Amino acid sequence: MQSRKIGVLLGGLSSEREVSLRTGEAVLAALRERGHDAIPIYVDRDVDVALRQEKIDVAFIALHGRWGEDGCIQGLLETLGIPYTGSDVLASALAMHKGKAKELFRLHNLPTPAYYTLTAADAADLEGAHGDFGFPCVVKPIREGSSVGVTICASFSELVPAVEAALCFDDEILVERFIVGKEISVAIVDDRAIGAVEIAPRAGFYDYANKYTKGATEYFVPPRLSPERYRGVLAQALRAHLALGCRGATRVDMMVSDSGNEFILEVNTVPGLTPTSLLPKIADAAGISFGELCEQMLAGATLATRRGRGERRVLQRAFVGDDRREVQAGLEHH
Repeated sequence: MQSRKIGVLLGGLSSEREVSLRTGEAVLAALRERGHDAIPIYVDRDVDVALRQEKIDVAFIALHGRWGEDGCIQGLLETLGIPYTGSDVLASALAMHKGKAKELFRLHNLPTPAYYTLTAADAADLEGAHGDFGFPCVVKPIREGSSVGVTICASFSELVPAVEAALCFDDEILVERFIVGKEISVAIVDDRAIGAVEIAPRAGFYDYANKYTKGATEYFVPPRLSPERYRGVLAQALRAHLALGCRGATRVDMMVSDSGNEFILEVNTVPGLTPTSLLPKIADAAGISFGELCEQMLAGATLATRRGRGERRVLQRAFVGDDRREVQAGLEHH
């Protein structure tokens, strides 16, 4: 890999541009420190021109949000014949669309909070659309990340402005049952659950400010769960990753209710790699340094255009037969 020219794609056009810049800068520094020929490629609407001019051998995707982790940039890279890190076009698009991801979770018998979707037209009769769904509930744009546009509502009077705010970021939104319990994120690297973190904001919920403000949130690695529950969390997260057809490094966000039930919230196909991000925290606890993590993600890119789907089917069948083999590595650090 040292002889290959690596383009770190950062910036982008989404509401998460600032986070992407921080992720990309951290990746660039780590790769250069380990002897790689890595250059930044700041993504805008002329990114195709930049990719042709730079003549990179492999792309490290450090883009968050729309046009970066929804399959768009992945499709362009495939068209140009450039291997890239992370999930392919289809898996990226499915994971980014929270409604489609939930449909697949349910198809694979994976627990996910009850929900319904709304468009601007549906919002005209919000009371009728919400019906007896109840409160509290969570309102979120259907294709955003980093908790952008997310609101927790305790009453109908709070639901109306929350829906209006979410519709500013997307033309479709998700209204989801609020689960009381522990928020857990699981790191998957190369189809292996390497560990998890419990997220405990000091105030409010894990919104954009709590995610990226130092000291605003407490993190517990591993989570404060029993070994049996921890094993279940890792197993469910890996199943969600496989259900969407993801590859490379992903982060699966979950809730473990106070009654001990696990719920899949979403799968992030381009996890943050900033100093406060969750994936590096989990990897560090698993004995994987930040530089090693970036190199592992980069190594997976060389397989992006060659890996056969038959290999994944074998893994899925093996996982269904005995999930203990897939989560054992993560349990070693519990």
